[in-house]
Amino acid sequence: MEAPGAISLQLGVNALCALKLRLPLGLPTPSSDPPGGGETYLSRAWTTSPSVPGRVVASVRRLHQLRATMQWAGSMMSRLRSCLQALPSALRRSLSSAQDVIRRTPLYDFHLAHGGKMVAFAGWNLPVQYRDSHVDSHLHTRRHCSLFDVSHMLQTKIFGHDRVKLMESLVVGDIAELKPNQGTLSLFTNEAGGILDDLIVTNTSEGHLYVVSNAGCWEKDLTLMQDKVRELQNMGSDVGLEVMDNALLALQGKWARLGLELTFAFQVSSTAWHRGRAAPGEGPTAAQVLQAGVADDLRKLPFMTSAVMEVFGVSGCRVTRCGYTGEDGVEISVLAAEAVRLATALLENPEVKLAGLAARDSLRLEAGLCLYGNDIDEHTTPVEGSLSWTLGKRRRAAMDFPGASVIVPQLKGKVQRRRVGLMCEGAPVRAHNPILSTEGTVLGAVTSGCPSPCLRKNVAMGYVPYEYSRPGTLLLVEVRRKQQMAMVSKMPFVPTNYYTLK
Repeated sequence: MEAPGAISLQLGVNALCALKLRLPLGLPTPSSDPPGGGETYLSRAWTTSPSVPGRVVASVRRLHQLRATMQWAGSMMSRLRSCLQALPSALRRSLSSAQDVIRRTPLYDFHLAHGGKMVAFAGWNLPVQYRDSHVDSHLHTRRHCSLFDVSHMLQTKIFGHDRVKLMESLVVGDIAELKPNQGTLSLFTNEAGGILDDLIVTNTSEGHLYVVSNAGCWEKDLTLMQDKVRELQNMGSDVGLEVMDNALLALQGKWARLGLELTFAFQVSSTAWHRGRAAPGEGPTAAQVLQAGVADDLRKLPFMTSAVMEVFGVSGCRVTRCGYTGEDGVEISVLAAEAVRLATALLENPEVKLAGLAARDSLRLEAGLCLYGNDIDEHTTPVEGSLSWTLGKRRRAAMDFPGASVIVPQLKGKVQRRRVGLMCEGAPVRAHNPILSTEGTVLGAVTSGCPSPCLRKNVAMGYVPYEYSRPGTLLLVEVRRKQQMAMVSKMPFVPTNYYTLK
């Protein structure tokens, strides 16, 4: 891709050439000889010979005129380059390649060395997949164990005596009730009740809140938190914020549970089902892989809890039992300088493979998890997004979070629309495909969709009016101007395998 500066120069020359061909502007025009004699004496004599056909003479003259124009354009290009060099350095930098803005995680070269196919995502260069296909990576995560680079996520520390006060002024969750090293999924909301972002907040035993939010909302989230920090500091509160420069690795385990019985809106044959799942005992779980490199007993680290420990010789790692795949797994926050060392150690287990954005997206969709910007956004309330469970009971009663006056009444009444799961026949369903009633009335739109590698069915999420949101409701989706059957389904589509203490 050409740099914007170069593109601007070329466009400028093209425009000047166009003017040159149409307007004299006091400069040599194509109808006149170029400065310095653009035609040789021989060619001038040849084109004025009476024996040469007129159309040939016209063609030759046109060639000379075009050459003169190109010479003039080249001169103007040189002048424009000189002007650009005279610009202030800050302005020149703003015209530099857009690729310079794309960030790289500490594992960028590591990904390339392992065959990662890099793409731009949320302002970062990340692997969409590796040498294995997307489906193979997806199924490997379900059956065995995969390693994802999620270092693009925004990691922050909120510290000070009033850290909980700050966070509860921005999110819907009950942060005060979190035990040491316990975390929760929560939502930033605005005064209209819309979701600004989803995030995980952990109350660490080290005296700060550890917050992980989406890369696509990096600037928005950071500005939101920093502005609130300044506001509270000006009121005398003891609170501060620090952006962490750590890498973040997600080790996600397999899907294998003895005696699991499944019911789906569409029947899935036992043969197809077993092709899509792991047999009991097949491959190690993420916890088993990690346990080999830590002294802590991971059986005491249930879902949504966190601890700082040494991992495969790398000290100071924060290990949080969570993930974005529906599997048991962990996210490991590690110093950027140690990220490659840790990833290399994890890959020494032959059952662990690298996985990219494509597998991560289909895994989270099977698990019924939202992608911010697709499935939820500033125009979606938690109730509409089927995320009412994120609202803390104490917070609901106090109505002291942004947008509470809109959100809390929705808990008791009917909302106009709801996020639902869909299982669909026919061609794969994608975002923006219309959702229709069986009578053909447009009801809403798909927000995420893909073929499920595990179920071998098309799965999707979307928004429909409340009266159409009951599981089992038959609908239509429109794909490439063709209507095909869909059924509202409970989520997750594939049962989650989070580790909890019994």
